[in-house]
Amino acid sequence: MPLIVLPGVALAGIGLAATAVPAVAADRAGGSGTSVVAGAPTPAQLDGAHRAAGSAATLRVLETFFARDGLPPGRKGRLGPAQEAAAAEAADPRLVGETVPVYSLNPEFVTAASAGRTPVATMEFAASKAVDADGDTASVWTARVSGKWQVVNIATGSDETDYAARADAGSVVFREPQLNAWYRVADGRVVPLNEEARTSVGAGGTGLARYQRLVHQRYADKMPGSAYDEDGYAGGYGTGAGRARVAAPDAHADSGPTDTVPAAAGVGAGVLAAAGLAGGLWIRRRRLAGR
Repeated sequence: MPLIVLPGVALAGIGLAATAVPAVAADRAGGSGTSVVAGAPTPAQLDGAHRAAGSAATLRVLETFFARDGLPPGRKGRLGPAQEAAAAEAADPRLVGETVPVYSLNPEFVTAASAGRTPVATMEFAASKAVDADGDTASVWTARVSGKWQVVNIATGSDETDYAARADAGSVVFREPQLNAWYRVADGRVVPLNEEARTSVGAGGTGLARYQRLVHQRYADKMPGSAYDEDGYAGGYGTGAGRARVAAPDAHADSGPTDTVPAAAGVGAGVLAAAGLAGGLWIRRRRLAGR
């Protein structure tokens, strides 16, 4: 597929590492005084993320994204310039709804000796839902880069905003990216929201303490700097060389085929500190399994 390159920073894979937003504690939904999330944004920060997601430059990238989206795999990149320009103009993308924080499993929670008071999740990026004239959707990811909000990724579909909407006043929604598992945590329990999460913790969910033991067993020996990471297996936990090869699909983060296209200005939001912040934004298209 032809590449769309505009100035920006490089996608280095979506993993669980540095938090993209200054930490604001969120002591809610954990039970027993546990902080459930770290890095919760302020309303002003989300406003900044929304402005970046809805900027004229981002909308131009979305036009091309929607123009190319939906082509069969064998025809990717086969639109002629005139066809692509016409399809992009007809796409007429716009943002709908609010920009929301997307929380992911906290590496400090994974490596902790026990759940304790360590937040289970940390903000990885903010997401905004975009829709085109045909009703197709995309998720625009934004993160703080060098002190300002920038678009870091665009993904087919609207999982990020859809799942975030399933949180209520007493709960927080977060994801375990390696499994594409989405959970809601409230009153000290981790409740599954999709099939991957049900496979992970059971249909009835589990307590935070047991969930911490599960993820500790899964990932504690696969963190950046571990032998697993240094040997290049699956890029380690989230920032190793394997995940830095941005054109390679990540079978754990997505449950369906993906293709990647560089676009406007981005990084894997969870690995901003390790990304080197150079290059062009990579658009990540993914087809996720049904919820």
